[in-house]
Amino acid sequence: MAERKPLRLNTLSPKSGSTQNRKRLGRGPGSGQGKTAGRGHKGFWSRSGSSMNAGFEGGQMPLHRRIPKRGFTNIFRKEYAVVNVDQLEARFEKGAMVDPAALLAFRLVRGKREKIKVLGRGEITKGVHVRAHKVSVEAKKKIEAAGGKVELL
Repeated sequence: MAERKPLRLNTLSPKSGSTQNRKRLGRGPGSGQGKTAGRGHKGFWSRSGSSMNAGFEGGQMPLHRRIPKRGFTNIFRKEYAVVNVDQLEARFEKGAMVDPAALLAFRLVRGKREKIKVLGRGEITKGVHVRAHKVSVEAKKKIEAAGGKVELL
């Protein structure tokens, strides 16, 4: 077993094999990368500053400009965090208040300011009091059939 050095700033070194020396180009014929430094002879790619924008096709109209644009972004769209009734069944007790704060505590939604929509996937047997911004017709039927209440915020 190798002797361990004390851990100090002057004894730190990278793990063996994790670093490599940089390739020194253009440093004579003995290096194997001398003269043209691996860039071939003349031409655009042998010069410094030779690079092309993504999508450039040599002056031909690029694909992303040849294809027509479609659709638009609705700036008035409202995003909702989706919660299903089977998730409520799994996490909440009978008679519990299911509101945005409770859903956040159970990590069913991410942000404090998210609007919540309850959907009807799965079954629910516990009567819970649901307070959400939107509730689907199917989810409302299932919650009320189980003895719960639905309230819109």
